[in-house]
Amino acid sequence: MDLQPQRQILIVYPHPDDEAFSIAGTIAYYTKKMNTPVTYACLTLGEMGRNLGNPPFATRESLPEIRRKELVAAAEAMGIQDLRMLGLRDKTIEFEDDEKMVKLVEDLIEELMPSLIFTFLPGFAVHPDHEATARAVVEAVRRMPKAARPQILGCAFANDTVEKNGEPHILIDVSEMKMDKVNALKAHASQTAWMMQETEKRIDDGELMSDSWLNVEKFYIVDPDQYKK
Repeated sequence: MDLQPQRQILIVYPHPDDEAFSIAGTIAYYTKKMNTPVTYACLTLGEMGRNLGNPPFATRESLPEIRRKELVAAAEAMGIQDLRMLGLRDKTIEFEDDEKMVKLVEDLIEELMPSLIFTFLPGFAVHPDHEATARAVVEAVRRMPKAARPQILGCAFANDTVEKNGEPHILIDVSEMKMDKVNALKAHASQTAWMMQETEKRIDDGELMSDSWLNVEKFYIVDPDQYKK
C-alpha cells in the first residue's frame, strides 16, 4: 500500500526502541521522502530495560542516560526532528491515573492537530506499559468529535493477534528504507546489539525474505468507538 499524505504525525509509545521495531521504516519514508512533520512522544527512558548491552557496557545507574542518548540517535536515523521525552517511570505506566494519561495525550493532540497517530493495538501489545499507552491514546481520540479525530494505526505483537483480529489492515513496503530501520534499531545498542548482529548477518547472506519484518510494517486501523470505557 502507498503511504497516504499526512498533515502531521504523532507517535506515542512508552519505551525507547518501541518505535524502531514497529514503525521505523514507515516514519523514515514519511520524513525523508514526503517531508511530513513527525512528533514522537516517548513516555519513559526505558530505564528498567532487561539488557545492559552485549557485551554489557551499562549499569542500572548509567542505563537511563544511555537510553536517552540512544533514543536521540534513533530519532535522528528516522528523520524525526520533534522528539519529546515525557519523563514517566518505566514499568509504571499501567499504574498511572487513567485521566492523567488521557489528558497527556489530549494536550499533545490539541497542540499538534495530527492527522495520524501511531501507537499499539489495545489488547494485543503484550507489555502492560504498551497496553496502558494504547488505552490512553484511544480514549483521548474517542472523546473528540468524530469529524475531528485523527486516524489511529496500532501495532500488535501478541501471538493470537491475527487469529482474533484477522490480517492487519495496512501493510507498508519499507524495503527502500530498510537501512534507516536497521540504523534506528542499532541506535538502541543496549537493548538490540545481540539481535542486530545476527540480523545484519542474515541481510548480508541474503536470507531475509521480502515480506520479513525489516521490509514490511503492518498496522491495524483502530476504531476508538470499539473501546468505550
